[in-house]
Order: sequence, then C-alpha cells, then structure tokens
Amino acid sequence: MDVAPRGMGWVEVITGPMFSGKTEELLRRLRRAVIARQKVQVFKPLLDDRYGVQQVASHSGFSMEARALAHAREILDHVRPDTTVVAIDEAQFFDQDLVSVVETLAQQGLRVLLSGLDLDFRGEPFGPMPALLALADQVDKLHAICMVCGGPATRTQRLINGQPAHYDDPVVLVGADDFYEPRCRAHHVVLPPVGKDQEEVSS
Repeated sequence: MDVAPRGMGWVEVITGPMFSGKTEELLRRLRRAVIARQKVQVFKPLLDDRYGVQQVASHSGFSMEARALAHAREILDHVRPDTTVVAIDEAQFFDQDLVSVVETLAQQGLRVLLSGLDLDFRGEPFGPMPALLALADQVDKLHAICMVCGGPATRTQRLINGQPAHYDDPVVLVGADDFYEPRCRAHHVVLPPVGKDQEEVSS
C-alpha cells in the first residue's frame, strides 16, 4: 500500500531473504510519500555500515539519508514533531524494544514502514521480526531467485570461503554477496555445530 489510511497509525513490514528487493521497495514507498509532501524520517541500526553509516541504500544503488542508532529506544528521541512517516531499515538488527517503539509510533498516528530479514542464516526467526510481522497492519513477503535452481528463494544462504556456514556461527555477520546468496528451501544448507559428527542439515 502506497498511502496508509488517513488519521490513524499504520504499520507495514517488508520482509524476505537477502537480494529480494526489500530496501528498494522501502525506498520506493518513501519516495512516493515525499512526492505527497509527507514528512519522512529514516532510521537504521548502527552496525549496518555497508553503504555508509548515514544512509539507507538498496543493492541496485538507490539511497536516502538515514539516522543510524545503536538502540531501538533512541528512535523515539529523534522523531520530529512534524514527522508523519517513519521508516526503519534492517529491522532485524535492532533489539526487542523495537516492537514497543513501533507500537508507540503507531498509537501516535504515524505510518511506520519497516524492512528486514524474517529468517537468519540458519532459517530461524530473526530478532524482533516475528513480533513485528504479527503486529503489522500490512505484510509483504518478497522472494529472490535461488542461486542453485533458479526457483523462488525464501532463505538466505551464508557462505564462508564458498562453503555453508555452521549452525553455531554468530547470527550477525554484516555483508552482501561476499557472504550471502538467496536459496530456496530445498537448497538452503546449514552445517552442524563445529565438532559435531553429524551429516549436513538443511532447513
């Protein structure tokens, strides 16, 4: 939805694996909001510095100025009184307080747009995303293209030196196509924890 209902708060979540166009869709909606002369603010987690700390950018090169913050609660301190649209990119990297922050903003009548990975590299729910998906007024789940079979990809494959990552590797490893590629369910592979004598496991 490009225009949220007037006079009420509204929460939209754009999700899916890496390379599915989440940030690009977020920016598209924000550009339309700007054209409609709405006051927009964009936030992102401080640890996501792939395209510069003070901007949100898609893999295709579109970008918009953003404020990078370490903790979700800080968003409330930086929202200006005249802002009507708040966007949050890479929502999965924020702490669980993001859920109550988003609810607070919606209760104040703001339109809140979020984009983020619904699943981590292990194929498990990522950070605050499960709760945000449940509370959202609108959810759009995008798909990428599986790099193995060319089918619809819903998972993010982590690769270390060209090999699948182990289950007990750190959940957060910021990167793009140097560490990750989209995969379908059938071709998403996670190796067992280091030291475990097990076969490879798939999601």
